[in-house]
Amino acid sequence: MTKLIFMGTPAFSVPILEGLIEKGYEIQAVVTQPDRPVGRKKIITPTPVKEAAVKHDLLVLQPEKISGSAEMDKIIELAPDLIVTAAFGQFLPEKILTAPKFGAVNVHASLLPKYRGGAPVHYSIIEGEKETGVTIMEMVKKMDAGDILSQKSIPITKTDDVGTMFDKLSVVGKELLLETLPKILANEITPLPQDENQVTFSPNITREQERIDWHKTAEQVDNQVRGMRPWPTAFTTYNEINWKLWAVTPLEETTKAVPGTIIKRSKKELWIACGEGTVLSVDMIQPSGKGKLSIQDFLNGVGKTVAESDKVG
Repeated sequence: MTKLIFMGTPAFSVPILEGLIEKGYEIQAVVTQPDRPVGRKKIITPTPVKEAAVKHDLLVLQPEKISGSAEMDKIIELAPDLIVTAAFGQFLPEKILTAPKFGAVNVHASLLPKYRGGAPVHYSIIEGEKETGVTIMEMVKKMDAGDILSQKSIPITKTDDVGTMFDKLSVVGKELLLETLPKILANEITPLPQDENQVTFSPNITREQERIDWHKTAEQVDNQVRGMRPWPTAFTTYNEINWKLWAVTPLEETTKAVPGTIIKRSKKELWIACGEGTVLSVDMIQPSGKGKLSIQDFLNGVGKTVAESDKVG
């Protein structure tokens, strides 16, 4: 039986781990991030991958930093045939990458060489891509730079956001990995080097990137909102109060108003001018310190003082 060590952390990784278990691979250990405080009450919470591993009575290792750790020594001692990673969240040292007979492979949620880095799904939507996908690649010390073993693409629809795409790509990743693994173990794949001229990056989203730039077109703002939903969430400010925007709709209307100007305010509608004369309708909003509200509930409640010609930004 092929012996594997699985490394992953978020919910995206869970179906991939469970697929390996269902296929009968021997999972010697599951490596995931340490338990962290979650939510306003800062409750110490295990990662989704740890919860799945415990359910299956698997050995769980949680190094704060894997390089030079006791957990690294344990991984090497276990002498796995292969290491599989999927959104683990730490760089692996050379000692780990070279320990298994067949090396280490990563399930990456983009069509490499595009969107190397920690937020490939976010950037794919923010940049208005029509498709994304999953790449199974060899792991090397340089971030997401290993040779490609297999890929599969899926479309990004106008209703997709980060949450829906993670769900879809997790299933694609599981299926593609299970198709690819037997070929890896049989040495039936010729790895394909990435074209360095086509490389783009997707570093973790910064707070400033979450802020909406109303000089972008309505479509670009919509991409940003969906590309940050459900986390970290795009926002704008009104009278020094933050508004998180959860859903918006680009309209066919045009305007000559300055971007960021509220050009229509009724009991049910809030329209904002965007770049190049485009117009956006706000559909769901979350004022600072409040829950998510439909635009109608917002305008008839906490947003009742919002008026046409006011500015957001």
